[in-house]
Formats: sequence, structure tokens, C-alpha cells
Amino acid sequence: MDPAVIQLLVLAGIAVFLILRLRSVLGTRDGFEKTPVSRDAPSAPSARKPAFEVIEGGPDTDITDHVPEGSDNAKALARMKAVDPEFGVSDFMQGARGAYEMILMAFESADMESILPFLSRDVFNSFDEVVQMREREGLVVEASFVGLREIEIVEATFDETTKEGEITLRFVGELTQAVRKSESGELVEGDPNAIKRQKDVWTFARDMTSDSPNWKLVATGD
Repeated sequence: MDPAVIQLLVLAGIAVFLILRLRSVLGTRDGFEKTPVSRDAPSAPSARKPAFEVIEGGPDTDITDHVPEGSDNAKALARMKAVDPEFGVSDFMQGARGAYEMILMAFESADMESILPFLSRDVFNSFDEVVQMREREGLVVEASFVGLREIEIVEATFDETTKEGEITLRFVGELTQAVRKSESGELVEGDPNAIKRQKDVWTFARDMTSDSPNWKLVATGD
């Protein structure tokens, strides 16, 4: 056989061997394949997706910041918010702080007229009776509000029939108080320089369908 032919056959055999060898190592690609992503370069997050996922239907922190999740109080507050979307528990608590100081100081100073719109008739009559008794006995009260140490929700209820919400709060306030005889100024009770701690349990009520956002003090205790 011609040596040139033998050389071509040997080269052809070597070429076939190399092709088969490369296929076994690299594999094959059929159709379109995307360029593989390097493991050393992490892909950028999609601009359409936030870095965190918002869970729908989670707990209402406006409620759970003040009462235990799933409690009767939480359910009642949720119903109030469902009826009046403008109602917020945190806003109510902030307003109650101011109302406590205003009502307490007006009562101590016998200024009942200024707080009449914020009291139920029964509470107004109860407060006014004490004020009138002081006047008959010739007594005046000197009081100064120092601050509110504690405020918490004790109970919340919602009446589905009347749509009235009631929230009972426990207050722990600090004030100075002195009772004197109105004519002589003689000290009868208390100390104008001593801070007194006072605890009150007040219940506020409101028709949740009303256009007025104001709550009224409907019951008091300690």
C-alpha cells in the first residue's frame, strides 16, 4: 500500500479518537442554551421585588401594642376600627392622657363647666356633688398635676346593636394636693409640697358611627 495512503488513514483514526474523547468530556448541546452564570458573581435582585416580603393579614400593631393579640379586648378594638376606619387605638390613648389631666384638674379646681361636654350626665352629677359639698363646707383645693406614670387598657367592649365602643383605662398619676379653708387658708388636708400618687380606673364610651371623634367619660373607679 502506498505510504501516503497509510499516513492518511492513521491521521483519520487519530482525528476520530480525539472527537470521541472531547464529546465524552464536554458533553453536547442541543438547541439554544443560555450562557451559564458564573458562581463567583451573584445575580442582582430584581427591581420589581422588594428586599422583604409584606405578609398580608398580619397582626394590627396599633392594637397589639396595647392589648394581647387574639384577646377579647383585641377583638373589640378591631370591631371598633372596622366600623370607624378613622379610629386608632394609639391616637385614643394619647387623647386619653390629655383628657385625664384636664378632667382631674378641672374637678379639683371646681371648674365643672369646662369639662361638661366630656362627661356623661351620671359622672357629671357625681363630680358636681363633691364640688358642691366642698363649697358648703367652705373648702378649696389647691392641686398641680405632676405627670402620668402609667396608662393601660383594662377592658374594651363593643356593642354590635348600638355600635357603641367602651374602653376602660387604668391611670396612675402624680399630683400635689392641699385642701384649705376658703376664708382663713388653714390647711385641712394634704401637703402642697408633697407629690401624691393617684390611681383611677375610668371608662370612656363613644358611638363609633358618630361624626364626632370625642369620647365621654361614663364611669369612674379606683
